[in-house]
Amino acid sequence: MSIRMSAAGALALGAALAASAAWAAPAAPSDEAQIQAQEKRFAAAVQARDVAKIMALYAPEGLFVFDVTPPRQYVGQAAYRKDWGNLFAGMVGTPKFGGSDLAVTVVGPVAYGHSIQSINWTGKNGKAADMVVRVTDVWRKIGGKWLIVQEHVSVPVDLDTGKPDMMSKP
Repeated sequence: MSIRMSAAGALALGAALAASAAWAAPAAPSDEAQIQAQEKRFAAAVQARDVAKIMALYAPEGLFVFDVTPPRQYVGQAAYRKDWGNLFAGMVGTPKFGGSDLAVTVVGPVAYGHSIQSINWTGKNGKAADMVVRVTDVWRKIGGKWLIVQEHVSVPVDLDTGKPDMMSKP
């Protein structure tokens, strides 16, 4: 007995088998969901004051950051690691960190996103400090993992006074 199948029948059978395999296998998280998970890791690392975990979210090579604190730019992991270390060195206790308005767009192995982030802490001088910043990140998928390669952190400036608006509201 010989079984013959048309090309259309073979394609239909192949599609049915692929669909059943996809049904049985759990779906991998989307790239956007992976980046959102990285943002949650970032928030937890900031609250834990864990510079190593923060820096694990950034590319090991080619990192470029504009932060709200001088100097104008941070080039590379070592420079940005020092920036985080300096921030935490000026704090006592656990900072409170929050994020909102996260939007992520993925285009192949590159993504960009923006969010509003807030942090408040107590300085070593005992004074409370609060800051709300605007953050734009560029992500690259490196070795199967989404890492930040470029970041821009800013606060609006009142052009009449030249002073930063550290608690920027919409």
